[in-house]
Amino acid sequence: MKSLLYVLLLSIAVISPAFSSPPSNFSEAKVIARQKVYLDQANSAQGDLYCGCKWTWVGKSGGRIDAASCGLKARKQETRADRTEWEHIVPAWTFGHQRQCWQNGGREHCVSDDPVFQAMEADLFNLYPSVGEVNGDRSNFNYGMAAGVAPQYGQCKTKVDFEQRAAEPRDEVKGLVARTTFYMFDRYNLTMSRQQQQLFMAWARQFPVTPWEKERNARIAAIMGHPNPFVTNDRTWTAGYKTVGDGIVSPIPDRATPPAAQAPVTRSTSTGLIIGNRNSHVYHLPHGCASYDKVAAKNQMSFESESDARAAGYRRAGNCR
Repeated sequence: MKSLLYVLLLSIAVISPAFSSPPSNFSEAKVIARQKVYLDQANSAQGDLYCGCKWTWVGKSGGRIDAASCGLKARKQETRADRTEWEHIVPAWTFGHQRQCWQNGGREHCVSDDPVFQAMEADLFNLYPSVGEVNGDRSNFNYGMAAGVAPQYGQCKTKVDFEQRAAEPRDEVKGLVARTTFYMFDRYNLTMSRQQQQLFMAWARQFPVTPWEKERNARIAAIMGHPNPFVTNDRTWTAGYKTVGDGIVSPIPDRATPPAAQAPVTRSTSTGLIIGNRNSHVYHLPHGCASYDKVAAKNQMSFESESDARAAGYRRAGNCR
């Protein structure tokens, strides 16, 4: 009887839009994700994101990993391997570096002043419980293939290539990872490299939507107020895909500009990053370079400083003042 009541209450929590509302920050998102998306998943067949481990909930939002359930063995950090952490499938570093706020003061500045970053950081579609050590080892690495890397975490199938700064998740979640990445880049007008697009398109084809991914999507949609259209097949990422940007809640003004003179910024200048052209290996500054907003999105490469750009083999554009 108690079990039936629990399932009923969980169903109300995750299905009724009136019961839920989107989280306003990352801390709130972790609590909501536990209570309304993953509460009944700790002992499910899906397990955590990277290793498929079961876990036991502890504290407000975290969990304790059941290593025996998935054959997990710590690589180096036994304490961190013993707990779940909330992984941003698209790292905060990745989407933060495409916001002006990060250039003005890093993540802390984005959290306090940028509503778009706040929405990205708290977006439930981008969160998933994961083994803490693997989450830490993945860091802000892009997803990629790690064919030459031997198993690092016992029977856990996720591999991290530290030399190439890439992480290859287990096959069971590659499709979910791809469709989540499409969602984040589409919703928040982010720029993705051609290589990453090709990889994720391949994963999305090879690993179609699973029943759990559909269920997860429905639960999160009831809270967020919208589904992931790449799960529901309302949108399909193809080569040259043009992002929609329906999650851009407001422009972020240039903090150096007096309030009276502020104007909405365009997508190409909202990042505040130095933009390099992959084809010409020329870089453009956000101020004083006439071609800054003329580099095709598919050819863009972002840098935090001119020294970073030069170190990567790029030179400053000749029409920069």
